[in-house]
Amino acid sequence: MQVVVFKVNEEQFAVEASKVQSINDMMGITKVPKSEEYIKGLINLRGNIISLLDINLLLDIEKSTGQQENIIILNLQEESVGVTVDQVDEVLEIEENLIEKIENDRNKIYIKGVINFKDRIVTLIDIEKLIVK
Repeated sequence: MQVVVFKVNEEQFAVEASKVQSINDMMGITKVPKSEEYIKGLINLRGNIISLLDINLLLDIEKSTGQQENIIILNLQEESVGVTVDQVDEVLEIEENLIEKIENDRNKIYIKGVINFKDRIVTLIDIEKLIVK
C-alpha cells in the first residue's frame, strides 16, 4: 500500500495514495461567506473549482505557528476536495502488516491505525470517514 505522509502541527499523518489526486503549493483561496467553519474557501485548480477544508479543525488539532505550505487534492466519492497541510513529507510503500490497529474512541472513527516506524509514529487516517459525513 502506498501512503502520502504529511505534517499538521508537528504530528505526522498518512492517507492512502490512491485517494490523492495531486499535491500542490498553497494558492489563492476565495472565502465563502456563511460557510461551515472547517471550510477555508474555494480554489481554482486548472479551471476546476475545489472546496478547501481546514484539516486542523477536522482532526481537532491546534494550528501551528508556521504557514501551511501544501494542499492535498483528494478524490472522494467522485468529487475533488482539498485539505491544507503544513507540509507533505513523503510517499511511502508500506506493508499492510506494519499498520497497528488501535482501539478507536467513538469520536475518532477516521483513524485506521498507526504505522510504527523505528524513528516515529504516523497516524493513518481514512480520509473519507473524516470528510464525508
